[in-house]
Amino acid sequence: MSGHPLLRLSCRLRPAFEPRARSTAARCILTCFALAALLTAGCAHYVPAPVSPGQSLEDFEARRLDAPELQRHLERLGVTPDEHPGQWDLRRLTLAAFFYSPALDAARAEWGVARGGVVTAGSRPGPTVGAAVGYNTTTPTAEVTPWIFDAALDLPIDIAGRRGIRIAQARQLSEAARLNVLSAAWQVRSHVRQSFLELDAARRAASQLDAQQENQAEIVRILEYRRGAGDISPYEVSQARIALANGRTAVLENRQRRARALSELADAVGVPPAALDGVTLLPGEIGQLDLRPPEREIKLRALTGRADILAALAEYEAGQEALRLEVRKQYPDLSFGPAYQLDQTDIKWTLGISIALPPLNRNQGPITEAEARRSGLAARFLALQSAVFAELEQAIVSVGPAAEQLRLAEGLLEQLDAEQQASAEAYRIGEISKLELLTLRGEFIAAALSQLDALAGARAAFGSLEDAMQSPLDIGEWVLEPPAREPETGGLRND
Repeated sequence: MSGHPLLRLSCRLRPAFEPRARSTAARCILTCFALAALLTAGCAHYVPAPVSPGQSLEDFEARRLDAPELQRHLERLGVTPDEHPGQWDLRRLTLAAFFYSPALDAARAEWGVARGGVVTAGSRPGPTVGAAVGYNTTTPTAEVTPWIFDAALDLPIDIAGRRGIRIAQARQLSEAARLNVLSAAWQVRSHVRQSFLELDAARRAASQLDAQQENQAEIVRILEYRRGAGDISPYEVSQARIALANGRTAVLENRQRRARALSELADAVGVPPAALDGVTLLPGEIGQLDLRPPEREIKLRALTGRADILAALAEYEAGQEALRLEVRKQYPDLSFGPAYQLDQTDIKWTLGISIALPPLNRNQGPITEAEARRSGLAARFLALQSAVFAELEQAIVSVGPAAEQLRLAEGLLEQLDAEQQASAEAYRIGEISKLELLTLRGEFIAAALSQLDALAGARAAFGSLEDAMQSPLDIGEWVLEPPAREPETGGLRND
């Protein structure tokens, strides 16, 4: 039997149809049913909550970043509306994703199930009330009535330690589910950051590519004029035209990149792409690309403090408690049952003790399963820690070269910017031709595009380091609770 040994108290009354007996039996039966009615008062009632795919689609398409409920949620978190409506930075978009994300809602729901499991594990077996009527065919009806009425009340009492073990196991599972909510929040934040940075990089590159196209078109026009005058060969013009065509291809590819990044950002936030129409994205300061804690501190913080690692550790502790519970089930359950009986005016007392014998194999099957499950949880924890360590190593290794590449690209851009300014002055006084000026400007634009690529790479590298560390992220306990949205129908109602 599962659970702790039970102490059962039973009361059975069998009165005859004599006046005193009938009165005693009636009071006993009414008391039992009154107790049953009292115990069932205030029960929860089921209210259906149907899910309609069509309605869900309409609700999703109606989501907006300027929704009043979202604005109220942001204000509760201390995020005041901007002076210029429609402008969103990475932090505000992340908070909006926490508000709308279905993945986060699913993790919160799992935590709710685990919290309910704690209540279930701590509940004690409830009393049982019953009544029965019988007829004694051998009793002389002239002397005593043959009808027999029984009323029974069972009060199981948990006296062993299994309930405490079940509670400890449920609490560990609840803690694991709570940490999984924080881990899901990190996944949401990471998705928002990646798509946000990709969209920002595509938008930054768009202006440079347009300038490159304009500059290259002017170069082609000058070369065609010179070829007409016989100063250059058609090959030089052909090469310039190929560069112009390649630039147009780059512009088209960047437009696709922007559209794809916009769609991914909408998906990360949990809104339809139309909700981002007319929204101005403010890159702001996205992380400190030149500062990071020491490598040992990074590894220690990640390998001991990440939410998913702590959740796996809590699940292992729950496995420990599960094994402990199966070991306790080797011992027998006891049942102690004193009874009172009124049998045809005869009052009888009885006292009984019963022992539910354990399985003949001493519960070895469930114990073996629990041991194997605990070993699997330990292996899962070690595998996760190993994967996190590898992720950290890759992130740490990539940060340094990415930051150095950005530094070199910025240095080259500054050098070409100075040369471009000097060439503009030289062109003004007639020392160089316009073609030479346009060529230097083209080199500067190419360096600017390289700097943008290096910036995107550095941001991605530092973002991967943040993901591996799961730090920093300014979230609190509020992310664990479902946000206040429109009231839902269905569920349970307490009367």
